[in-house]
Amino acid sequence: MKHKGYTGTVAFDEEAEIFHGEVEGLRDVVTFQGTTVEEIKRAFRESVEDYLAFCAERGESPERPASGKFVLRVPSSTHRFLIAEAKRQKKSLNAYILDRLQRT
Repeated sequence: MKHKGYTGTVAFDEEAEIFHGEVEGLRDVVTFQGTTVEEIKRAFRESVEDYLAFCAERGESPERPASGKFVLRVPSSTHRFLIAEAKRQKKSLNAYILDRLQRT
């Protein structure tokens, strides 16, 4: 689930017969729960809104979820090597590096 750029993951507790979830990618723990699909969706949105309001009350900037982009500075010789390897494999530099990162 997504709301205002935040992602929530949900699991079902069969014993308690309840859905419970957590907002991903935050150092703070933001959880929510519900007994129906509509209830869990509403609880997720409300938890995100509560988190944002809590941060505003404290005068803090809310933590933002990861965007999927980051800058990495490498020596120019490494950059040239990576470009050459990507070209050799007929991949973009981004695709080549992503492939390498996913193999770790």
